[in-house]
Amino acid sequence: MLKLKAYKFRIYPNRNQEELIAKTIGCARFVYNHFLHRWNTTYSETGKGLSYNQCSAMLPKMKRVEETEWLKEVDSIALQSSLKNLADSFSRFFKKQNERPRFKSKMHPVQSYTTKQVNQNISIDGNLLKLPKIGHVPFAKSRKLRGRILRATIRKNPSGKYFVSILCEEKIHDFPKTESAIGIDLGILDFAVLSDGQKVDNDRFTSKMEKKLKREQRKLSRRALLAKKRGINLFEAKNYQKQKRKVARLHEKVMNQRTDFLNKLSTDIIKSHDIICIEDLHTKGMLKKRKLAKSISDVSWSSFVSKLQYKAEWYGKTIVKIDRWYPSSQICSECGHQNTKIALSIREWMCITCHTNHDRDINASKNILVEGLRKLSLT
Repeated sequence: MLKLKAYKFRIYPNRNQEELIAKTIGCARFVYNHFLHRWNTTYSETGKGLSYNQCSAMLPKMKRVEETEWLKEVDSIALQSSLKNLADSFSRFFKKQNERPRFKSKMHPVQSYTTKQVNQNISIDGNLLKLPKIGHVPFAKSRKLRGRILRATIRKNPSGKYFVSILCEEKIHDFPKTESAIGIDLGILDFAVLSDGQKVDNDRFTSKMEKKLKREQRKLSRRALLAKKRGINLFEAKNYQKQKRKVARLHEKVMNQRTDFLNKLSTDIIKSHDIICIEDLHTKGMLKKRKLAKSISDVSWSSFVSKLQYKAEWYGKTIVKIDRWYPSSQICSECGHQNTKIALSIREWMCITCHTNHDRDINASKNILVEGLRKLSLT
């Protein structure tokens, strides 16, 4: 079966290509904001918004007007993609899937644009990547692309590095069946505890870098204050921008470490088990707890679960989510007796019925597995 898979690579544009990428990002943002304003104005005046087709028909006229003729300098497909994103945002908003579309800002840490494959305008030639208008760009070819290229998203990170994400349509083969099922209890002290007794250590990437991050962020704040005292715009303050990139590189390093850890762990679990049972965690609600918010944010549970889900879909495995209110920590996995609520500080407890001594997290993962298999049998 053909499935969608994205490949991310770092690209190394020259100075002229960097300028063209910056122009394209700016033009895509301008088009998005311009038509968002027109959409809102039309809705307030008539009670109806615009459609993608209406906005798309207006775009060529803008390129013929003197005030906006500079839109012709960049990739036209990127501008159309920006319009498509706006239309999709409104569509999701009316379906109550997200909030109302907001104006894009050039202050946002990640700046990007998307272009589509048309007449082989996106292709790979050795270690060079061909992109519309940009031309051939050297890139770090760490993996071989398989399948048909659909579109590419070019992104500039706050650290000043450039990346491209290439979406391909390709045939992905299922992993061999293992006839194995596993329950996973996600935690903070241990990132994941499996029902077979394995515990995966939480590396706490952010906390390890916290001291250095605080020091560099304080430097950034001081340079911002100094620039304001001298009446210098922060975009023109070279020392501030230099320090801002340094802080961004530290954040990027933490993010890369965490992503690598989550990718390796999720792939290992998908390869080793056919059925994976996990809790349907309400991460947003848990982040409201001040004492735990920082630790929960660092472990990235939601990212790990999403990786498990799409990899299970790719490789023919099954994910079963159990109800978030299921009392997995309170039930004895041996006899089924349910205790009253057990405080988080209690890591081990003994069942008053069968007198089995339980590790809290291993017991919870065993119960998650049992409940997941029961739920799966009912479908």
